[in-house]
Amino acid sequence: MFFRNQKPKVESFEERIAGLKQLRFAATMESAGRCRVTRDGCGAIIEDLGGGKMGIGKAGVLVGGEIALLIHGGYQMFLRTPSGKEVPALAPHLKALHEFDDDLREGLGLTTLYNLALGTVCDDHLYDRVEDRDAGPQHHAWDK
Repeated sequence: MFFRNQKPKVESFEERIAGLKQLRFAATMESAGRCRVTRDGCGAIIEDLGGGKMGIGKAGVLVGGEIALLIHGGYQMFLRTPSGKEVPALAPHLKALHEFDDDLREGLGLTTLYNLALGTVCDDHLYDRVEDRDAGPQHHAWDK
């Protein structure tokens, strides 16, 4: 007798989105191969990359119908919408965002990396001391 390893079934984009709806995610198609997924005040854009692969845009908190991304200001974290509105990020926002991202990755069957599993991460850092650092000599508060 010969034993064959069965090939894993590659789910289509629509099947994975339907699976998210069972996990209480609300999904609305924006265009072909692009979907907006929301739950508990958080949202993300999911794109079909073809070949059974999916890309998740940066997850964020919904502020006025827009997905606000997490920005690190050095002393506090903020949520910034694409239109430029900024809101201070509170602990409930960060907790909801972390749970949303974990559940979304699990629902889509994607791998969660170690550094992402530790907590919420942000791509944009706006530290005071780093701003304009390449523009030449800087003015310091102690210079007169």
